[in-house]
Amino acid sequence: MGDNALILGHRLSEWCGKGPVLEEDIALANTALDLIGQTQMWLGLAGEVEDAGRSADDLAYFRDAYDFRCCLLVQQPNGDFGQTIMRQFLFDQWHLIALGDLRHSAHDQIAAIAAKAEKEALYHVERSAELVIGLGDGTEESHARMQAALGLLYPYVGELFDPDAADHAVVAEGIACDPASWRELFDTQAGRVFAEAKLTPPESRFFHKGGRTGARHSEHLGHLLAVMQSLPRSHPDATW
Repeated sequence: MGDNALILGHRLSEWCGKGPVLEEDIALANTALDLIGQTQMWLGLAGEVEDAGRSADDLAYFRDAYDFRCCLLVQQPNGDFGQTIMRQFLFDQWHLIALGDLRHSAHDQIAAIAAKAEKEALYHVERSAELVIGLGDGTEESHARMQAALGLLYPYVGELFDPDAADHAVVAEGIACDPASWRELFDTQAGRVFAEAKLTPPESRFFHKGGRTGARHSEHLGHLLAVMQSLPRSHPDATW
């Protein structure tokens, strides 16, 4: 959860000063800040549970790409504004469902973090859904771009619902439910938005695997980390 928020937050921060209009520029930056705030909570907890003396900053800035557990969806480049918004909506829709589940976790700290993050995620998905609908059911150009973005990014959605060994372990401990159980709700809620936006998801449910296991990552992640981690790695003793 922390790596997803961290990588997507930094992806969105790349829009700062480059948004198509001032309102969207500010909104994307604010969403990025929300996600980075969530990152601090998740990675702070991860460092505490690991008990190896690593802080949230250590986990964010001093791990290599193969040690990250983020999904492949958030690693994808921004592309045009439509691609960024489609990526955001697909993530937001899943994120809200996941946080709603984790809010009932048997682990008190996880439940507390999820409850706080869920309030932000609700706003995020409302906003991204409105933009998907507005652009999808907009001009011929905006519709074409949103349809292309959906076709490009939808194959990465399946990974979000494909449990691995870590998922099975936390399910056994009552920390979370099987992510596969979230798929039906995701399809229903996302499907309503796509229908209103006049967008059609690809028929195939083929999906790319491997993001959360660390066994595979996209080439995009390595480039992003090189930029994101350059300052703290160059000056590891710097204070802010």
